[in-house]
Amino acid sequence: MLTRELVAQVRRLEIQTRKAVAETFAGSYQSVFKGTGMVFQEVRPYQPGDDVRAIDWNVSARMQQPYVKVFTEERERTAMLLLDLSRSQDFGTVEKTKGRVAAELAALLVFSAIRSGDRVGAILFTDRIEAFVPPRKGKKHGMALVAHILTARPEGRGTDIAGALHHLGRVVQRRAIVFLLSDFLAPDCEPALRVAARRHELVPVVLRDPLEEALPPLGLVTVEDPETGARLEIDLASERMRRRYQALVAAQVEARRRLFRRLDIEPVEVRCGEDPVRPLAAYFAAVRRRKAR
Repeated sequence: MLTRELVAQVRRLEIQTRKAVAETFAGSYQSVFKGTGMVFQEVRPYQPGDDVRAIDWNVSARMQQPYVKVFTEERERTAMLLLDLSRSQDFGTVEKTKGRVAAELAALLVFSAIRSGDRVGAILFTDRIEAFVPPRKGKKHGMALVAHILTARPEGRGTDIAGALHHLGRVVQRRAIVFLLSDFLAPDCEPALRVAARRHELVPVVLRDPLEEALPPLGLVTVEDPETGARLEIDLASERMRRRYQALVAAQVEARRRLFRRLDIEPVEVRCGEDPVRPLAAYFAAVRRRKAR
């Protein structure tokens, strides 16, 4: 049951994203993502230049002249959102947490898919599958899906991207557009990413917070891993320690980028505190240019 307050929250989010959906993504989404295949439209008389392999011999024999089958691209697509709800998503130092930014991006993608007439669904995950919303069409479904994302209360703490991708393979059989929204602080998931990238149009959306990239010189502090609960006391006044941390983070970022290059996947990188529409728009523009070559 959607409360009045939740309905108002979803509608505010729809209004906030409406301009971006209409102006930034309307054409880009359509042009970047193709349909799932070809569907039969009609038969018509053969014309010079037609592919002879398209001749419908049964109709041609009946009509006493050659006829060809005409196919058109099936435009209906399925978009799936794989949304990481692990405890590390609760981290945020600039206005919003990574989880909140991910939810707003998810809403933007839901409304883009709905506006394009596509079916859209979601898999919400942590170290387990928290929820699966089957893909459907229509604004009512889109609003309900966004509400489901905003009110999710996950039971798990950790991150199992491979498990989420395996579940996707079980519940979505046809090729889909898959947006994987996560900070990618997860164990090795390359094999699962490789399989998903072959079966689907996979778009990793990497969420990062500025404080994860560079620590401030605060002095002695106790930090806690949000996913495991492990605690560690560190001296942030130590420049050497801060440099070691930055080197470790830089190595993780580079390893992730090499992984995506190996799999020929183009990610979208979103930093909290910045306009999330901009990197998504840049992604659509880059893919459109690449496909136009």
